[in-house]
Amino acid sequence: MATPAAPEGQRADDHAGPRAEDGRGGLRATLGGLTTRGRSFLAAGAAAAVCAYVLGQADLLRVGLLLASLPLICAVVLHRTRYRVATSRLLTPQRVEAGTEARVQLRMENVSKLPTGLLMLQDHVPYMLGPRPRFVLDRVEAGGRREVSYRVRSDLRGRFPLGPLQLRLSDPFGMCELTRSFHAYDTLTVVPRTTALPPVRLGGEASGYGEGRQRTLALAGDDDVIPRAYRVGDDLRRVHWRSTARYGELMVRREEQPQRSHCTVLLDTRRVGYQGSGPDSAFEWAVSGAASVLTHMLERGYAVRLLTDTGTAVPGEGSDGYAGTDSVETAGLLMDTLAIVDHSDGAGLSRASDVLRAGSEGLLVAFLGDLDEEQAALAGRMRGRAGAAVAFVLDSGTWLTGGAVAGAVDARARELREAGWTVVPVRPGARLADLWQQAAGALRDTAAADSYGGWA
Repeated sequence: MATPAAPEGQRADDHAGPRAEDGRGGLRATLGGLTTRGRSFLAAGAAAAVCAYVLGQADLLRVGLLLASLPLICAVVLHRTRYRVATSRLLTPQRVEAGTEARVQLRMENVSKLPTGLLMLQDHVPYMLGPRPRFVLDRVEAGGRREVSYRVRSDLRGRFPLGPLQLRLSDPFGMCELTRSFHAYDTLTVVPRTTALPPVRLGGEASGYGEGRQRTLALAGDDDVIPRAYRVGDDLRRVHWRSTARYGELMVRREEQPQRSHCTVLLDTRRVGYQGSGPDSAFEWAVSGAASVLTHMLERGYAVRLLTDTGTAVPGEGSDGYAGTDSVETAGLLMDTLAIVDHSDGAGLSRASDVLRAGSEGLLVAFLGDLDEEQAALAGRMRGRAGAAVAFVLDSGTWLTGGAVAGAVDARARELREAGWTVVPVRPGARLADLWQQAAGALRDTAAADSYGGWA
């Protein structure tokens, strides 16, 4: 029975025995596990028997029967072995950044009353994580345990299955080997690399968050002296006795919380918008940049969401699609989404524009690939009701040659600036932290020259 992947810090356990469970063809499968040595003995025995028949040598026939029977006896004994083993796998951690190692610890326990022979453990891992790890274990006594470990590392983001674990049994003479697979597996999630961003002030902040005092009604928060009528289920500790005496009915205090600032990160995933592939491609830089901005804004207390050109919003909770209050859970969900995001087959940004058209004021940060004139005009209209909008524009063609941003990207950047965007062209090898400060400076200059405000 398959066992699901264990949570971080727990083990995924599995059990298996060396005997075939279906019974049908079990001995035949065991004979199919004869090693090169076993097949050689069998062939030598058959050849000796034929020579003995031709030459009429009875002693040679006995030698041939001995040679042929030895691998067969080993196969039968191995097939009828009744000991059982249990294994577990511990993956620490289960979510890592690209280029970071994770440790896999394997534990094998002989739960039968018989000692085992020579064992070989082999864990299945994708080729992106390195070669398949193999471990040879000597005789394991009844009730004994053995622990081995290995490390995996990937420069590519994604979700990679680890397992199932294979156990190879061998007889003492090396005549026959049996392979049995376990069922448990784990999943390693490799998320994009993130960059620590400087804590600069950005536009689009809600005045009720941080140093502000604007508030909005909610289900939990600080006390307020404005009462309302008592409702069934209200906590009696919220009763406002002065208002109760005044109105002649039970009154409770309203509950409020500060208004949270909103930030939407738009990630352009169009296949036509990027050239090249691999860890150093423009698309991977955009994915890593989106992950860094989302993490940074969550740490600052923003309600965030990830929006792609397909119109998909993550986390997608509620009508506006913004995250809840659990920043750790939200960060994990966003990173898991970015770990597997891939190019879309769409050619435009219209779906994302439809989502933003119905949104509220806040900060909009976009990572855009190659734009033609039509898509640049559409992106310009996305500025909409956003309190501030920053676009990191990548000319993916220059990433293939290592050249500077020039040509069509300059014209598209000019169109976006005219529409109200703060545009930051991205050159190959650029550091997001430097570009983030550059964008903040441009936003500060813009805020001083117009009526947006929103700077604390």
